[in-house]
Amino acid sequence: MPPGLRERIDQARARQAAQGHQDQQSGRKVSTASEQTDLLLARQEIKRLRTENGQLRRQARVHLGQQVDQLGNHDLIDRINELTEENLRLSTAERQATTQNTGLQQRVTDLEDELTAARTSLRRMIRNENRA
Repeated sequence: MPPGLRERIDQARARQAAQGHQDQQSGRKVSTASEQTDLLLARQEIKRLRTENGQLRRQARVHLGQQVDQLGNHDLIDRINELTEENLRLSTAERQATTQNTGLQQRVTDLEDELTAARTSLRRMIRNENRA
């Protein structure tokens, strides 16, 4: 994470926490800035998890290499089968997480659109009420 980014995120959270009480009193919905912050944090978490996944894969390869030196052929075949199954399970989990992430990103977009529409509608209602 770039230097200073964590501090900016913490500051944004603090501002949102302070505004949250006012928003509850006024009845307003969650701000776009809040949604953007959540999306930014989700993206950073995905990036961190991908980095961690790569590191774990490298460690697994090193560990497997060490075990190869110690195991016989029969044990190696069993271990390869286990690792193949684990790889399949992890690949499936990654696909599911990616699908869920895509769905969440679409949900954020939909919510932003709904919020914009609701604000526009509210402005029209207020204008019409003021004219009457």
